[in-house]
Amino acid sequence: MSNTFVIEGGHSLKGEIKPQGAKNEALQVICATLLTKEEVTINNIPDILDVNNLIKLLKDIGVKVYENGTQSDEDENETLRYEDENEDGDGLLKNRSFTFKADELDLDYLASDEFVKKCAQLRGSVLMIGPLLGRCGKATVAKPGGDKIGRRRLDTHFLGFHNLGATYERVEGRDVYELKAERMKGCYMLLDEASVTGTANIIMASVMAEGITTIYNAACEPYLQQLCHMLNRMGAQISGIGSNLLTIVGVEELHGTQHKLLPDMIEVGSFIAMAAMVGDGIRIKDVSIKNLGIIPDSFRRLGVQIIEEGDDLVIPRHEHYSIDSFIDGTIMTLSDAPWPGLTPDLLSVLLVVATQAEGSVLFHQKMFESRLFFVDKLIDMGAQIILCDPHRAVVVGHDHRKRLRAARMSSPDIRAGIALLIAALSADGTSRISNIAQIDRGYENIEARLNALGAKITRE
Repeated sequence: MSNTFVIEGGHSLKGEIKPQGAKNEALQVICATLLTKEEVTINNIPDILDVNNLIKLLKDIGVKVYENGTQSDEDENETLRYEDENEDGDGLLKNRSFTFKADELDLDYLASDEFVKKCAQLRGSVLMIGPLLGRCGKATVAKPGGDKIGRRRLDTHFLGFHNLGATYERVEGRDVYELKAERMKGCYMLLDEASVTGTANIIMASVMAEGITTIYNAACEPYLQQLCHMLNRMGAQISGIGSNLLTIVGVEELHGTQHKLLPDMIEVGSFIAMAAMVGDGIRIKDVSIKNLGIIPDSFRRLGVQIIEEGDDLVIPRHEHYSIDSFIDGTIMTLSDAPWPGLTPDLLSVLLVVATQAEGSVLFHQKMFESRLFFVDKLIDMGAQIILCDPHRAVVVGHDHRKRLRAARMSSPDIRAGIALLIAALSADGTSRISNIAQIDRGYENIEARLNALGAKITRE
């Protein structure tokens, strides 16, 4: 597979673009289909590597998967009863619809070395543990893959499962953990951190538990709210949605439903950044403004003008933008925090935008200790950045007086990859970004969509 982008910098982007379905929500709700034997249809699924690999994994364990009215090889007589409702895209997004039916799971394969090896290559596979424990009473897990952005421990997941009555032990020689529970039993638990995937996993493990489960310090981001609403439509009883205190009354079984993914807030933020740096007037359509939280205001703190029109965001051409300071005149600080704070997935993108602003800003990446190391590549491009330590970086903006210069780079993770792509679009000369499979993991058909706005990106 080709793995290099060649980007000719300095071209203005203009026009309309629509965000894909949310990657992180897709990983959660696709795994939730394991909780029922009935059909669950999910619309607006992005065509990206992480999601496609998870769908393949579900097929491997026996889940029947139908796409857009086509029939699976396993059951030629089964007819997909739902139509794709998402034909309003920009022509470059597939807006896919899938129906999942997990009525015949291969429990022996779930414990096999082959399955565990595949799970270890995909971070999203960790979200299968909760549904499998909740419905089947057992799961086998290896350390999952994904971005190498610092320590991403699973303690919160395992402690939650333990509180619900599951036992787990490490299997010597296989480097895996086996989790077992005859039936989960509801309880009160205080999570040690507001982990999004941890909260999602514990919710899915507890919806069919015996009794009442109360989760305090739960994550509450929009994608988790979407998961809870979908589960409630399937027959679950979850209250407190949108807060950090969830109450779940266990039910005997769940049934099928339909669900549509929100727009991907990280992609929306990425498009705002591109529009600020190289845009000549860009409209980002159908972004679900109410679910963006403080993302637009975080860009406004860097001086980016964002106009809200209906559910669209319009970013005009920026010849100049100036970073705010705090009310007392001190240097602006942008840091990540659990929702409704600023998502850590956008700090890399915001940092790139700051390189061409007027003024200085401190970025504080609290959650991961390796995510700022990509700034060395921006420094090579001429950006003025001081990496204070693995968690903090100060950016001194050029105020467009000095353009970044083209460079050869490699994408270390999804979010740093898109940040480097934005930098390359604004740079003087032709840049090359290798290891773009990292970008493909989270952004659907990104080069064609940006080229439609006027970018010059080719995939070698």
